[in-house]
Amino acid sequence: MRGLLTGVAAVTGTALLVGALPWLSGRDIALSVLRARETDRNPDPATLAAIRAQLDLPADPVTGTLQWVGGLARGDLGRSWVSGRPVAETLLPAFGISLTLAGTAALAALVMAVLLAVPALRRAADGRTDGGRLASVAAGALAALPEFVLAVLLVVVIAIGLRLAPTSGFAGPEHLVLPVLALALPAAGLLGRVLGDAVQSTAAEAWVRTWRAAGVRRGVVMAEVGRRAVTAMVPLLLLLLVGNLGAAVVIEAVFDIPGLGGISLKAALAQDVPVVQAAVALLVGLGLLIGGGGIGLHRLLVGPALAGAGLTPEASPPAPQAGRWAAGVAAVLGAVILAGLLRDPTAQDPGKRLAPPSWAHPLGADPLGRDVLARFGHGALLSVGPALAVSAVVLAVGLLVGLRAHSARAGLADVLNALPAVVVGIVVAAVAGPGLGSALVAVCLVAWIPLAVHARSLAAEARASGFYAAAQTSGAGRWYLVRAHLLPVVGPPVLRHALTRLPAVALALAGLSFLGIGAGPESPEWGRTLADTAVYLERAPWVVAAPALGLILLGVIASLVRTER
Repeated sequence: MRGLLTGVAAVTGTALLVGALPWLSGRDIALSVLRARETDRNPDPATLAAIRAQLDLPADPVTGTLQWVGGLARGDLGRSWVSGRPVAETLLPAFGISLTLAGTAALAALVMAVLLAVPALRRAADGRTDGGRLASVAAGALAALPEFVLAVLLVVVIAIGLRLAPTSGFAGPEHLVLPVLALALPAAGLLGRVLGDAVQSTAAEAWVRTWRAAGVRRGVVMAEVGRRAVTAMVPLLLLLLVGNLGAAVVIEAVFDIPGLGGISLKAALAQDVPVVQAAVALLVGLGLLIGGGGIGLHRLLVGPALAGAGLTPEASPPAPQAGRWAAGVAAVLGAVILAGLLRDPTAQDPGKRLAPPSWAHPLGADPLGRDVLARFGHGALLSVGPALAVSAVVLAVGLLVGLRAHSARAGLADVLNALPAVVVGIVVAAVAGPGLGSALVAVCLVAWIPLAVHARSLAAEARASGFYAAAQTSGAGRWYLVRAHLLPVVGPPVLRHALTRLPAVALALAGLSFLGIGAGPESPEWGRTLADTAVYLERAPWVVAAPALGLILLGVIASLVRTER
């Protein structure tokens, strides 16, 4: 009953949030609908009055939401304000397409993540807990790949150049290949880093040493270490599946896939409230269902030990410290940024549009003839700085929420994770106005969730350990248990997880800037630059290479920080 009430409250609450969007933004609903229907038609008062009469608009968002929820209880998702068609006719097929795409990408990411973790598994079976540096760096670089740049690159090279796959559409299995790769490769890097870290922590547990001393075969040890390590990643994998359902807007746009993400974004921009409410209700319902499934699967994989103090998690290695390789890569990146800061990012030379790298322009020129090196340097201040600030905030929130979750159950985190970041950004901008601050708030509202789920899973395993049970029995206080027994086990892996997500945070801010919510169109922010110049990838790859390489180097630095001892 509690789960049912949670689901009803989540769907109603998010529907009310979406339903209030026109009132929060202060925009005329009739005008937004008219612009979505006919961009060239004159918005005279008679036309707008006719649209209001046709739509039978509610007097306030509460009334409108209650009417919509009442229809939902009868199986009616309402009618689109723009097209006039039943929402179910458009949304349910799109939901099926997005579910297929996201599910296939999640499975592909899991397979690639396991392959990336094999070196760490082999070292663990040999009694080493240092993992595989090369695999870790590769995972960090993959996690930093900009999805929309990767999608355009796949189209240019594989679809157009080699003609090995269709360029667009969704008519058969062959149309899945490139979109799945564009979604799965960055996700595989992220999952691979988390899984490799879990393997290293598992390799330090006492039972692994006991098995090796008893002469258990290497393959058996590898398999069991892998099974034990993957338990903390299962909830993250399912979280990724739900998140991709509504967040793959750019991928669907590049490959012309009529999925849920693109439909939700168009409806939100046009203030087509019934469509957005139905999309959000589907995502929230599925998010709660899969979130609960992830918790149940985690308990199943761990087994009775989760309730019987049968686990022996060890404290993770000390907090990351930048070693020689990390410092070296950071020094190179910093030198390039400094060189760019000494140049003018706004100076234009029409004769140098898309000029290749030269002595005058070491990284080439952009479509307006501006120096790419200068844009790269000044854009770092708007990309790395805010991303670091957001990462610090969401790390603190994720740890706090994860450590306080004594009983794991689907709830607020699963609801927020199901909401597309662009919809959250639009709502925040409607309340606070567009700008970089609104983008920062929007990303903070959703970026803490994977860290909280990761912390929740690790904390549940730490509480199932013998040393935690012994401390409780001896009368240790709550804060002592957190400080002495939970944070040493949970903190370092979640910190490294947050470092891995640093480039993704920068790209999330860029995506909102592209929609006019964050940085302006002339901003040199790396993600905004990528969004504006991705169409020139085939003609002038150097324009895209600079910011993309900057993000990848951030991922590499995070990986090197992780592997240094």
